[in-house]
Amino acid sequence: MEPSLPTHRGRHSKGMYILPSLFTTANMALGYYAMLEVLHATATEYWHLDNSAKAIGFAVLFDGLDGRIARMTGTTSDFGKELDSLADAIAFGVAPALLAWTWGFHLMPAVLLTEWHIKMTQLGAIASFLFLTAGVSRLARFNITSNPQPSNPGRPGKKYFVGFPIPAGAAVIAAVVHFSGGDPIVSWYTALTWIAMVTTIGYLMVSTWRFYSFKDIDFGSRHPFRLIVLMAALFALIFLFHRKVLFGLALFYMISGIFWRVQWIFRRRTDPPPPPYKEAPQAQ
Repeated sequence: MEPSLPTHRGRHSKGMYILPSLFTTANMALGYYAMLEVLHATATEYWHLDNSAKAIGFAVLFDGLDGRIARMTGTTSDFGKELDSLADAIAFGVAPALLAWTWGFHLMPAVLLTEWHIKMTQLGAIASFLFLTAGVSRLARFNITSNPQPSNPGRPGKKYFVGFPIPAGAAVIAAVVHFSGGDPIVSWYTALTWIAMVTTIGYLMVSTWRFYSFKDIDFGSRHPFRLIVLMAALFALIFLFHRKVLFGLALFYMISGIFWRVQWIFRRRTDPPPPPYKEAPQAQ
């Protein structure tokens, strides 16, 4: 009877590898659903855009869970990493790019000058494509880089992401759309601001600026009470004031990387230069 025990454990171990992939598949399914909702959106049924933003938000949650579950269960694999990258390209690349263009430009009411409205739609398409290209490029760079290091000072390593993570970039777009309830942009100057914001997110994703990764948070510590209380309070705030809280969190995380970069620039300018090197006098 004893020889059957290792066989049972082996089967259980193989089954555990499926668990992270299920969350990754759910992430991809939410991205696909988000794109379907964007396609169903019209000038009178803009609530589809809000549903798309919600789907992207839940995809961000599942994306965080699949990696953490794989690390906790020791079931990380090359297949899982590649599947996760492909799912991210759909849920956080194609879906938010399509949402950003439809919400910000395609469903925008025609302004006084029809030609200007067409130009805005074209510029919005270019900005959304740049966001998609930057996001996919960041995924490719992340896959081939074994130990990326931020260019600005701090504590490089697993504690920080190099560049704005693509799920966070998608979360910013989804949070803005969800904050508006899915109501499309109605003015050309707001559309210009949206172009600048979408382009900025794309630039941050391909930059080497550092963003906090939250990977050093230990849920298995001996005293997790404070962490549990903070998480419970955060979930309560999101449940009660989801539009404002998610909007604020997404923008705060994006601005945090910009803040660290600007701080480093000013600190580098104010710090005195090192003293010049002087050769020691040679003995006669």
